[in-house]
Amino acid sequence: MGRIIFHIDCNSFFASCEMARDPSLKEKPVVVAGDPKERRGIVLAANYLAKQLGIYTTMPLWEAKKKCPSLIVRKPNFSLYRTISQQVFALLHRVSPLLERASIDEGYLDVTEMAPSVHPLILAENIQRDLLETVQIPVSIGIAPNKFLAKMASEMKKPLGITVLRKRDVPNVLWPLAVENMHGVGEKTAKKLNAMGIVTIGDLAKAEETALQQTLGIYGARLKEWANGIDHRPVDPEEGEKRKSIGNSTTLPYDVTEKQVLLDVLRELAESVSRRMKQKRVVSTTVQLTIRYHNFQTITRSKTWDNPFQETEDVFRYAAYLLKKHWNGEPIRLLGITALDVFDRKEAVKQLDLFHYEEEAKTEALWKTIEQLQKKFGTSVIQRGAEWGKNER
Repeated sequence: MGRIIFHIDCNSFFASCEMARDPSLKEKPVVVAGDPKERRGIVLAANYLAKQLGIYTTMPLWEAKKKCPSLIVRKPNFSLYRTISQQVFALLHRVSPLLERASIDEGYLDVTEMAPSVHPLILAENIQRDLLETVQIPVSIGIAPNKFLAKMASEMKKPLGITVLRKRDVPNVLWPLAVENMHGVGEKTAKKLNAMGIVTIGDLAKAEETALQQTLGIYGARLKEWANGIDHRPVDPEEGEKRKSIGNSTTLPYDVTEKQVLLDVLRELAESVSRRMKQKRVVSTTVQLTIRYHNFQTITRSKTWDNPFQETEDVFRYAAYLLKKHWNGEPIRLLGITALDVFDRKEAVKQLDLFHYEEEAKTEALWKTIEQLQKKFGTSVIQRGAEWGKNER
């Protein structure tokens, strides 16, 4: 007997949450977007009725309304989405303690031990029905012998699909698909693979591992294993807990009262925290500042901002704001910055219009260039003026 892994994926989660809160929205086209009064708002999520009308994520709101004049628009309510997510995972945890939360709207469930007493298809149907009846959230479930295949299976039928994908099905079901449709292959990776002549998942499964590693590093070998239906990763209930916060602190070489020195230390800490957030592909909305004074009195202060952040400049600015507000002027011997309650980047919901989006994209490219230069030549290659935190967003 092999493993039996479920991948549970909430269908059109943000839009489904809005319909769960307001049942009158059911059977109507609904999108989650920026301010409905703003002509330049962007669609962040769409229910399946809206998708059937050709409306998709990132579509300008004015265009979506043109396609469907009766379109119902809801502003993002991330607090609601987190609350309903907790309800979904609480129900799943009652099914099996071997539950790994992959993001706000999807998770893996290892039900191998339950197989002798209940058929996996019956169990999946029960989970799907219970979530729909108790939380009003539709889900698709993939059933497979490992996490990768379960994830691929859950994508095959939406909404309210249940799909079984066995390893022996891989050549017929997965190999004909374009490589960009494979879980774990993003747009940039797909372009690199295409440049190698790898167009389908089957091409990837048969590719030379040495060539893959030269192009993609160790990740290339993993992708080839997945393309062949091989994935040994366990369902790890602690995996989500490991990423709840990312922080760094430092004890100063002497008790410091100079404002500029403290700001320089904060910037170094912010760079470290930002770098680790990017490595783990997470963002946060809350910064916590730790201050330990010369007499070992320690305080922690935190604040939550509206928009998810990850960049060094944001982490630094928010930490500097907290220092300005809460430092009593006494000598400091330790400073620490922590990004609390981090979550996957793809969960980040920002109410951006197109102009702000373009502006942020340009800014992100600038800071990436600066970070690359500093990594190669040292942090002193580009000097930036430190200043106290600006008004919080």
